[in-house]
Amino acid sequence: MDIAGLSTSLAQVNTVNQVSVAMLSKSLDTSEQQGASLISMMDRSMELSVNPNVGSNFDMSV
Repeated sequence: MDIAGLSTSLAQVNTVNQVSVAMLSKSLDTSEQQGASLISMMDRSMELSVNPNVGSNFDMSV
């Protein structure tokens, strides 16, 4: 059994996993920021509306 090769392979797999987790974490942070921006934009558009009750709800039947 090649212990040195096995050790190197495990270290590479560990590094790849750490990079993947870091990238997913950054992606999640970006998605949360975009969601917060969208909510903020929707709140501001309702505040600027002349009649904020119009268009805020709708009934749909199929």
